[in-house]
Amino acid sequence: MSDGRAMMNGKPVFSVPAKTVINWESGFGDKLLCDGLTFSTGTACVFSCAFCYVPDMMRKLRSLASMAHVTGQHEDIVIRREGAVAALIKQLESPRGRALAEKDLVIYASPSVDVAGNMELVRETVECCEEILRRTYWTIRLLSKSPLLVEVAKGLEAWNIQQPTSNSQHPIERARERVIYGLSTGTLDDGLAKCIEGGAPRVSKRLAALHWLQNNGFRTFGMVCPSLPQEDYARFAREMAAAIRAERCEHVWAEVMNVRGESFTRTIAALQGGGFRGQAELLQGVMGDKALWEEYARTTFLAHFGALPAGKLRFLQYVDAGSREWWEWQRERGAVVL
Repeated sequence: MSDGRAMMNGKPVFSVPAKTVINWESGFGDKLLCDGLTFSTGTACVFSCAFCYVPDMMRKLRSLASMAHVTGQHEDIVIRREGAVAALIKQLESPRGRALAEKDLVIYASPSVDVAGNMELVRETVECCEEILRRTYWTIRLLSKSPLLVEVAKGLEAWNIQQPTSNSQHPIERARERVIYGLSTGTLDDGLAKCIEGGAPRVSKRLAALHWLQNNGFRTFGMVCPSLPQEDYARFAREMAAAIRAERCEHVWAEVMNVRGESFTRTIAALQGGGFRGQAELLQGVMGDKALWEEYARTTFLAHFGALPAGKLRFLQYVDAGSREWWEWQRERGAVVL
C-alpha cells in the first residue's frame, strides 16, 4: 500500500486492495448510461471538480479497515484500487460474469474517477477494456474530462489490430463498434471550467478531442453536465449543441447541478474565488427556493430539447411528488425521470 507520498496530478496517491471493480447493479442503468453495469479502478479522482458529489457519497467508505492508512480530504487525494485489472478478470470469469458475457449489454466507466486523467490511467483503462472486449459481447461507454481519451481509443485500435480473427471467441475484430466515447462539457468557457473543475484540462481541448474521435469514425456521446443557470438558456443550449456537434453524437446527456452534501457550497465558493460572481449569483439565486430551482431545471431542459436533433436528448432529472407529473409528461422529449 502507498504511504501517501507518491503523487499523481499533484495529489498524494493511496492504494487499497481491489476487491471489486465491476458493479453489477449500479444506479447508472436508471440514467440510461448503461444496463446497470459499471467499472471503476479507483475511488478518488485525479481531478477536483467543485460540483462533484462523489466525495460526499464515498465518505462512509473511509471507515473500512483497508482505508485506515488513507488521510486527507477526498477531493484532495487520489485513491486507486490495487490489482484492479486482475480483480476485473476475476469478476468476468465468475459464474455471474460468464452468465452475462454473451448478453447484449452496455457497461459504463467510471462512476467515481476519470478514466483518462493521465497516461498511467489511460493504460489501465485500455487494459480493462481489452479484457471486457475479449471476454464478453458488451458495449463499453467511457466518459472523461480529459482529451487523453483519444489515447484510449488509439490504444484499443492498436490492440485490436493484433487480435486473431479466425478463432476469436468474441467479436473483438470490430472493437471500434463496441466502445462509445464522451467528453464532459458543462460549459464552453475555459476560464469558468478551470475554477470549478480543479485540475481538469481545458474544455476547448476536450472539444478538440471529441471532434477528433468523430472525424475518425469513433462512436461518441455528449455530456452537458452540470448545466448551470444562464442569463440566456436558449443561446447556451444552441452554442453547446454546435460545439459538441450533437448531430454526430449518438445521444446527449444533460443535467442541472446535482446538489448533494457540500457540492453546492464548494461550487459557489469556487465561482466567487475565480471571479465569476455573476454566475455565482445566478446559482445562489435558485438555491433554497424549490419553485425557482424547478423553473431552472425546466427551462434548462426545454432549451436543450429545442437545440438538439430529435431523439438525442437524455435529460437527467430528480423529481419529488410535486414535480413528477410534469416530468413524466416530458419522457417523450428526452426526460429521464429519477
